[in-house]
Amino acid sequence: MTPIRQGRNHSAALASAICALAVTGTVLTGCAEDPNEGTNGVGRLSAEKIQAKTRSVAESAGAVRVHGNVVSGERTYALDMRLKDDGGEGSVTTEGATFRLLRVGEQLFLKADAEFWSHGAGQGGDGEADAAAASKLGGKFVKVPQGDPSYQKFSGFTDKGVLLDGLLTLHGKLATDGHDEQAGIRTIRISGDKGSGGTLEVSLEGKPYPLRLERAGGAGTLTFSAWGQDFSLREPEKNETVDYGRQLPTS
Repeated sequence: MTPIRQGRNHSAALASAICALAVTGTVLTGCAEDPNEGTNGVGRLSAEKIQAKTRSVAESAGAVRVHGNVVSGERTYALDMRLKDDGGEGSVTTEGATFRLLRVGEQLFLKADAEFWSHGAGQGGDGEADAAAASKLGGKFVKVPQGDPSYQKFSGFTDKGVLLDGLLTLHGKLATDGHDEQAGIRTIRISGDKGSGGTLEVSLEGKPYPLRLERAGGAGTLTFSAWGQDFSLREPEKNETVDYGRQLPTS
């Protein structure tokens, strides 16, 4: 007779009760619960195949939220970005300064307070003029010229493809590294070079999306959520925008 399945929790409780009989001296085998039971199955794959699958579903997802920190060069950037194929929006904090980024298609905008702009505008210029310029830029969406060095630097934070391609890569020999949970979702962990090459937690529920990444070399930790949840993007209104010109102040 084939038993009727009654759900993972009931099955787990039943298995625990049966295994408890082992204390009476009866030798039982197979009492350990399979951590991959009732999952999407990627936990039974090799680390290389898990990484390939998670990259594939991440690339095909229409949108994602990325939250955490990234070390690039000598700076640490704290990110809270929502991204999709044609742009993104969110906040970036570095060296105590926070600014917002918004990209719609090819148009990139940066919004920060006057203090942020005064640090850049005040390098070697007239103090009063720089203060006036910073005041004008503060609190507005400043259009970043595509030829400005800041465009290349900051647009990557708003580019889903570029950002994920650069992040979802573990270095060294890949291996599975146990099971865990992230925000209540069961995960399988894969690592590169026993963790020194980074670790990635992949969802065992639904699609195998990446949920948490520890970058190699201590270069930051990021969480990923809201996969496939669309959001609206629009350019700011004219009264919210300042067109600074061909090049922004260095900041």
